[in-house]
Amino acid sequence: MKKSVAVILVTYNGSKWLQKCLHSIEKSVVPVTVIAIDNASTDASVKILQSFNFVQVIPSEVNLGFGSANTIGLKKALTQGFDYFFLLNQDTWIMPNTIENLVAALEQNSKYGIASPLHFSADETHLDTNFEMYWNRKIRSISENIDEVPFVNAAAWLLPKNVVEKVGFFEPMFHHYGEDRNYTDRVNYYGFKTIIVKNSVIVHDRIITRNFEKDVKQSKFKLLAAVLNVNHNFIFGLLIAFKNVIGLPKYFKNYYSFSNVFLMFWQLLGYYILLKIHFITLLKARKSYK
Repeated sequence: MKKSVAVILVTYNGSKWLQKCLHSIEKSVVPVTVIAIDNASTDASVKILQSFNFVQVIPSEVNLGFGSANTIGLKKALTQGFDYFFLLNQDTWIMPNTIENLVAALEQNSKYGIASPLHFSADETHLDTNFEMYWNRKIRSISENIDEVPFVNAAAWLLPKNVVEKVGFFEPMFHHYGEDRNYTDRVNYYGFKTIIVKNSVIVHDRIITRNFEKDVKQSKFKLLAAVLNVNHNFIFGLLIAFKNVIGLPKYFKNYYSFSNVFLMFWQLLGYYILLKIHFITLLKARKSYK
């Protein structure tokens, strides 16, 4: 039986990439429908999306962030009865067999919860640097074509319907950054595995640079993800978060001045105290995952 696939595409001022991204999807061996959620773009993104007849466009009046916008797409895809949901970044393009090979891998084992292709950089020759780091942390090689990993970023995730129905949607406390780690933790909680499928490829057209404000924001969300991780108890999560308050500034001393590292420490410490103050909200969120 053929499986139906919805591509969930969150866009924000992505006109630079969208033509190439959508044309690559159009060439997919597996026919797909694209559900695009636009986060209040001010460029030509919506116009480009509307020019493709296989794209359903959901415009937002505000920037909802990555997780909440994906949740809208997932809910829409569920109501339309799709079997698989392919979360794809706007600054990517795929190969004709990318989705086909991901579906084939997930069909092998009902315990595969997230399937990711290989991520190449824009030159289509070298692996994306961050992706390569996640892949190098693999737990084991399940087969010649499939590696199990503890985490891989959500630039290209294929999710089966039963996993979304079991795990739920993205945590709205994460606006942008960290939501994929939180979701992976919950996927793991239910006994599903995260896999990388080596005969499936995307190209991720981005340049990875250091930015202090971005690194602080990502670090804060790393604390939040630790506290919300239902694979261990709340107290242990607070302990891991506190270790990160100290450990993350130490890591970033290789990239920033002492004054910036010191500032990062105080900002993370302040955020950690806020997390402790709002422990009831965090406990409710943890409970909702179970």
